[in-house]
Amino acid sequence: MSKVIKANNLSKVYDLGLVGTGTLFKDLNRSWAKLRGKPDPYATLVELNDRTQKGLSNMVYALKDINFSVDQGEVLGIIGKNGAGKSTLLKILSHITTPSTGTVKMKGRVASLLEVGTGMHPEMTARQNVFLNGSLMGMRRNEIKSKLEEIIDFAGILKYIDTPIKRFSSGMQVRLGFAIAAFLEPEILIVDEVLAVGDAEFQKKAIGKMQDVSKGEGRTVLFVSHNMASVQSLCSRAILMDSGTTVFEGNVSEAINRYLNIGSKAKFFIRKTPDESLDVSFQKIKVLNYDNQLCSEFTCQDNIRISFDFKIRIKENPYSIFVIIKNKRGAPIFSAETKITKPNHLLTIQKSFLVRGNYFIHSFIHIPKIIQIDVVEGVCPFNITDSTSSFAIHGNYDYGNVFGKYTWK
Repeated sequence: MSKVIKANNLSKVYDLGLVGTGTLFKDLNRSWAKLRGKPDPYATLVELNDRTQKGLSNMVYALKDINFSVDQGEVLGIIGKNGAGKSTLLKILSHITTPSTGTVKMKGRVASLLEVGTGMHPEMTARQNVFLNGSLMGMRRNEIKSKLEEIIDFAGILKYIDTPIKRFSSGMQVRLGFAIAAFLEPEILIVDEVLAVGDAEFQKKAIGKMQDVSKGEGRTVLFVSHNMASVQSLCSRAILMDSGTTVFEGNVSEAINRYLNIGSKAKFFIRKTPDESLDVSFQKIKVLNYDNQLCSEFTCQDNIRISFDFKIRIKENPYSIFVIIKNKRGAPIFSAETKITKPNHLLTIQKSFLVRGNYFIHSFIHIPKIIQIDVVEGVCPFNITDSTSSFAIHGNYDYGNVFGKYTWK
């Protein structure tokens, strides 16, 4: 099968706080070195993109030495924590930005859905945007017109087809953007986490369409998501990224397992270098047993305690903490929220709730319904083990993630 994407030693360097690559002097030096076949003269000053540590240089690798290839008709999943370099890679593949070093070769037309409203003009109507995008992809007007009805039907926006895009909600924009990208028949379809904005029904439709596009039409799909269930069901192969580098490429299940274990081997989370500009930030997160000791293994009959320590710069604050317990596939199982009133909070999850399995903590500090301030994901892994007494009470609990209280009569 032919290769439609081939990336060789892709790297992208950013100078923190600056727009572009820095000064004109640096750009000229880089260009002169590249013409002579020499390495980037500033490469020795560049550090990996580790957000938890304060660096010695302002220059970081958003991507460093990325190599991969994709076959025609393949669905490649690209996964990793926030800041791993996924979006930067997709922007290079979509020709939105250029690599600092390395090359990428692609065969065929590319359609990308990277952010809400990507590739659409807000002042133009939905109908006009369909024709605009088709024209930019090199399609003739009659070709676009033949696809218009399918796009409108898939996006479910018939009533608003002649309404300017700026009047659309984010969900409607995503629906239209995906329908345009999928139905205008690109050889390569690139989809970022933007699908998470859509509702569950549309996400299911979108995943089904991507499967049809790859298997039925032989088109190539690059899919980025934090929803591991979607990655598992859709992708035939996966790339795991961390701090701008590729740490694994291959089997989807293995990539997901490694993703869930990145930075989560410790039983507790400690913020090494707090961001002093934040009004409220995480300092420590710990999973504790009934004796308030660090613990990572519980039976189904144990209470689980999760302690949170915060750094609070202001006494009166409008912030809340939102906590999500996720299973090993990244699916959310349980959530809790409370207003942050003191530097320490303790959440207790009652016994006989979670079934046997591996779990992680995802948490963020936010102003409700407005903005997220600080995020910690995939930390403090813990395991619910088998329990004879619990098994006798609940029966076979290998299916599902929680115990539901019920009676038969």
